[in-house]
Amino acid sequence: MGEYIMDMRRLVGRIPLMQCGASVIVENERGEVLLEQRADTGDWAYVGGSVELYERVEDAAARELREETGLIADELTLLGVFSGEALRYTYPNGDQVSNVDVVFVCRRYHGQLQQEAGEVDCLRFFSPDRLPDPLFPVNRPGLEAYLRSRARP
Repeated sequence: MGEYIMDMRRLVGRIPLMQCGASVIVENERGEVLLEQRADTGDWAYVGGSVELYERVEDAAARELREETGLIADELTLLGVFSGEALRYTYPNGDQVSNVDVVFVCRRYHGQLQQEAGEVDCLRFFSPDRLPDPLFPVNRPGLEAYLRSRARP
C-alpha cells in the first residue's frame, strides 16, 4: 500500500476512500496471462497497486509490475479505466475503498519473474480460457474487458 493511502488511513480510519490504482495485465508470447496469488486474500489477480501523489499512472503501473514480478515493461497499452460499484472493496483488515483502476496490457517486457515477498505468494501464466479461482473481485471488470478485446478480430 502506498504512502499516501497509509497517511490518509491514519487520518480517517477504515471509512471508504477513493483510491486510484494502476494495473497491468501481462500477456506472454503464447497468449497466456500472468496472474499473482495475493498474500492477503489468496485470490488470483493481475498486477497493480495505488498511484502515489503526483505520480503518472503509467509510471505507477510500470513500478508495480517491477516490484511485484521483477518484470520491466518495454511497452504499456491502455486497456481502459474501470470504476463504480464493481470496484467497491473491503480489505481483510477492514479498510474500505472505491477503486478507480487504470488498466494497461503489457506484451513487451523483459526480466526474470520474481515474486514480491509478503505481497505475492505465487506468479503463474494461465491460458485465458482457464483462469484460476478465486479471482480477485475488483479485477473482474478489467479481465472481462481484456478477454473481449482478444475476441475481436
